[in-house]
Amino acid sequence: MAVDFVLDYRPLWAVLISMVAAGLILLSGRHPNLRESWTILAAFGKAAIVYSMLPTVLAGTVLETTPLNIAKGISLHLRVDTMGMLFAALASALWVVTSFYSIGYMRELDEKHQTGYFASFAVCLSATMGIAFAANLLTFFVFYEILTIATYPLVIHKRNEEAINSGRKYLVYTLVAGQLLLIGIIWTQLLAGSGDFQAGGFLAGKASVGVLQTIFVLMIIGTAVKAGVMPLHGWLPAAMVAPTPVSALLHAVAVVKAGAFGILRVIGFVFGPKLLAEIGVATFLAWVAAFTIIVSSLIALAQDNLKRRLAFSTVGQLSYVVLGASLLTPLGFLGGMYHIIAHAFMKITLFFCAGAVYATHHISNVSEMRGIGRKMPFTMGAFAVGSLGIAGLPFLVGFISKWNIALGALQGGQGIFVAVLIGSAMLSSAYFLPIVYMAFFKEPEEMTHHGDHHGQHGEANLAMLIPLVITAVFSLILGVLPNAGGSFYDLAVMTAKSIVGGNLMGGGW
Repeated sequence: MAVDFVLDYRPLWAVLISMVAAGLILLSGRHPNLRESWTILAAFGKAAIVYSMLPTVLAGTVLETTPLNIAKGISLHLRVDTMGMLFAALASALWVVTSFYSIGYMRELDEKHQTGYFASFAVCLSATMGIAFAANLLTFFVFYEILTIATYPLVIHKRNEEAINSGRKYLVYTLVAGQLLLIGIIWTQLLAGSGDFQAGGFLAGKASVGVLQTIFVLMIIGTAVKAGVMPLHGWLPAAMVAPTPVSALLHAVAVVKAGAFGILRVIGFVFGPKLLAEIGVATFLAWVAAFTIIVSSLIALAQDNLKRRLAFSTVGQLSYVVLGASLLTPLGFLGGMYHIIAHAFMKITLFFCAGAVYATHHISNVSEMRGIGRKMPFTMGAFAVGSLGIAGLPFLVGFISKWNIALGALQGGQGIFVAVLIGSAMLSSAYFLPIVYMAFFKEPEEMTHHGDHHGQHGEANLAMLIPLVITAVFSLILGVLPNAGGSFYDLAVMTAKSIVGGNLMGGGW
């Protein structure tokens, strides 16, 4: 299939708009309304730029621009292919709802350091766009590291001892991983002469099996840390000390998704399924993912703190993406790609709900949530939708991705992973559904220990409530119409086809 490459500066604008906004936010720190207007304007502007490119990309055209040429084979190069578009369309849409939610949350709790918070948030979104639109390994790495640094102020937002320690842990994990990734990238550049992503990979025949296996391990560790794959996940539950909108960004939109996206790029666009099948490393990765899915779910069961329970759920759910890709089958890859979308809508809903409950009623533990559904029916209703989606109930978005991953496992003759998916669905039900049951069917405790003035509150303020209802509704709509809003499913299908070539339903390569 011939692909048209067209010079277009919109990928660069999509990256730069929130960088500019970050500067404006820092300059208007004394004027909260102005500062928050920049956030909202940049969020809508970014989404408009990204979605303006969608019809062109769906038509099979690839948009690209090279803002910086350093040397032959080394350039800062942005390119919008179907896979990058999928990630960018998701992140830019969710940044809009997260911006409104953030403003509601930060004002409700009268948080300190808001200017730095909104500025860091904007830089994170810039980096996410850069990751989505990176045309080669070097560009990917530059934005990947910017994302690491920009997230740090968000993790240590509270500036207390726990926050500082968590921030340190986050930096140690992610920066060490980044160095390993860099070694893999330089090694690849030396072998292949360039690091340009190519559907189906470009490393075949470039080095011995041992060297290729080593590079694969370096790159996967480099990306799997952000994706929270065990045993590299330790930073992620610790980072839950951050304010809830940050957790929503970390878990649903930017950081962990950037890790999962990086793994998909390495598997599909650096090595390619054929080569990975030959050097025999993908099956090992699939088992690591399966282990992560089951063990993190068991740990989630034991967490009383709601955000920690959600964090361990994320660790497991992201490994679905890794598992789907490491099956090396067309449908596995399709399911893994679509799970980035599915998990984003479901998990951001759950985090928004957790934040709303905390900001309005100062409840952060599962054991305190008896009867909260009667005070906050919309919030806990949305929580129920997210929970059932994560468990993989049909007609919710989580079912579509998991169904494809299961078919992908059968397609590759690895039925054992279907059992892993079923086990995981049962465990997800076990750690989420009791919360929903408690919220709606248990008698509320009479007096909250924070005194009566919080007892009167019902739902969260509208700036928090509307975003969480929107993301919950989208989790339902996408379960029935998987292309709604951003042609996400078509983009995933087109990406899988570009890597595999030809028919998605066929067996081997």
